[in-house]
Amino acid sequence: MVHTDNDCPFCQRESLTDILAEDDDRIWLVNKYRTLEETYQTVVIEAAEHNGDITTYTREKNRAVFKFAMEAWKKTIDSGKYKSVLMYKNFGPYSGGSLRHPHMQIVGLNKIDAYRNIPQESFDGAFFYERYGLKINISDYPIAGFTEFNIIISNVSNTEYFADAVQVVAKYILNDFFNGKCTSYNLFFYRIDEKTVAKIIPRFIVSPYFIGYKIPQVTDHKHNSELGKDLSAKLLHEMGDNS
Repeated sequence: MVHTDNDCPFCQRESLTDILAEDDDRIWLVNKYRTLEETYQTVVIEAAEHNGDITTYTREKNRAVFKFAMEAWKKTIDSGKYKSVLMYKNFGPYSGGSLRHPHMQIVGLNKIDAYRNIPQESFDGAFFYERYGLKINISDYPIAGFTEFNIIISNVSNTEYFADAVQVVAKYILNDFFNGKCTSYNLFFYRIDEKTVAKIIPRFIVSPYFIGYKIPQVTDHKHNSELGKDLSAKLLHEMGDNS
């Protein structure tokens, strides 16, 4: 991560400009440093604390972050100005992020359909958790390879359990997945067939098979089944069982 605590622009809140919305210590603002042409790039600052994250917030704090971010994402989509609108989060040294302070990015693409190269089957897989209107699986055909967790919800207005599930899965990735050796993840959001999907991807150094030849390596069904059982037990413990 590039910035230290002393020069983090998101910690210097009094100097922030082009603010679109605020709620408690959450801020949605226009990104000063555009990295793509023909885009509208914004940032959701999740919290005031520099070292915060989905995995360290209280349940109530995380729910508030998700409500705020998803409302900003919806507002950008509903504006009708963009071909497609992305929302995503980077965390950790292998995630592609350049700033430690917790934030998500919402990007409106003027001319590009961001979904055109995303195969539908990357969201397919055996569901190992189905409660509170949520369905969670491990992708049988991951986009970049290895393991991708999909959290799918039909009623996007009910963000609380959605936020809870993402929090549990993200904690699992950092604390339990790969014997606790994973330090990074990406979180991507999608709107597909009136459903909202959060895809959480544990990040390591990218495989040369994928970089050089776009050949993804995929974990086998037996291993995915074991991961699903382990994670399902944690979800039931953290979120309860209303079945």
